[in-house]
Amino acid sequence: MASVESEEQVPQVQNSVDEDTNNKAEKLNNKTKSTNTKKKRKKNNSNPTHLIVMVNGLIGSAENWKYAAKQFLKKYPYDAIVHCSESNSSKLTFDGVDVTGDRLAEEVISVIKRHPNVQKISFIAHSLGGLIARYAIAKLYEQDISKELSQGNEHCESQISKQECHDRKYEGKIAGLEPINFITSATPHLGCRGHKQVPLFGGFRSLEKAASRFSWFLGKTGKHLFLTDDKNGKPPLLLQMVSDSEDIKFMSALRSFKRRVAYANIRYDQLVGWSTSSIRRRNELPKRRHLKRHEKYPHIVNEETAKPTSVLEEVPSKSKVSCGSCKIDLEEEMIQGLTTVSWDRVDVSFSGSRQKYLAHNAIQVQTYSINSDGADVVQHMIDDFRL
Repeated sequence: MASVESEEQVPQVQNSVDEDTNNKAEKLNNKTKSTNTKKKRKKNNSNPTHLIVMVNGLIGSAENWKYAAKQFLKKYPYDAIVHCSESNSSKLTFDGVDVTGDRLAEEVISVIKRHPNVQKISFIAHSLGGLIARYAIAKLYEQDISKELSQGNEHCESQISKQECHDRKYEGKIAGLEPINFITSATPHLGCRGHKQVPLFGGFRSLEKAASRFSWFLGKTGKHLFLTDDKNGKPPLLLQMVSDSEDIKFMSALRSFKRRVAYANIRYDQLVGWSTSSIRRRNELPKRRHLKRHEKYPHIVNEETAKPTSVLEEVPSKSKVSCGSCKIDLEEEMIQGLTTVSWDRVDVSFSGSRQKYLAHNAIQVQTYSINSDGADVVQHMIDDFRL
């Protein structure tokens, strides 16, 4: 992206000192010219191969990712295409996780057709967008059968770890591309029905139950978020999304990514709780007194890489899960399913910031003028991004 600088003529002089100075200046000038020419050639011949899809949340739009998209392009000007999804904006986000996920999948296919050189794909999603993206990648997932058939159990056990063998079994493509990063920020992976999953209700169970009864206010999406869509003997959609079925491979699609990251606000996010956004049980949340601010990223207070709960543990299938009057803990089922793949967890705190009560949007820098304190979180996302 660098521009070619104009060359200055070095004056010719008689004495040897000036001649030596002139020679050094000329060499430096030629080196600068060569470097700029290479940069210009690289720019002109640039064919980005990594598609980054950014997905907005409830009542959001592509504009919500404007700041982050600009920062990603600054870091990877020749390597990445950043596409801020436009298929689910404003009230369209009320149509349900499945409908919005289908729209996103179709949009991704159309973007890929416009950029035939792309080889890799990553998703970065905020809030509800994380659930929409999880549904979309399942629709776009294509299992690489050739790799599975070529890897026998004996070879796996003798050459690599069981975990790596298991992960390779699920290698596949997303819309024909190699899946690399799947990143969510403030996403209610466990829904909003559980205790304290929506901090706005203050932990009052009466308010939480009332919210479930009025989930229809957010359309079909509200029913999905509050797990009130268990009709006709089928589990709620979010519970279905922690398992594979014959028709759609939710977990295989998620597992196909090289890395999965969950950014979560530990406080002041009034819409999405720490537990649901970091995919942890409440007793697994780090003690706040042990959290320490990062020197480079002041609002990052904790990072951890968690391994899957079990190497070859199957995710519960729809046929194994009953609903209606069942006593099963839906939240626990979702945690068990989602943690059969590894997640990097990044805990964020805007405590002390004047923008702390806007934490849900600040973690994304949704509007720079009022959410700028989250810029270090976006930078952390960029610096840890696997190209």
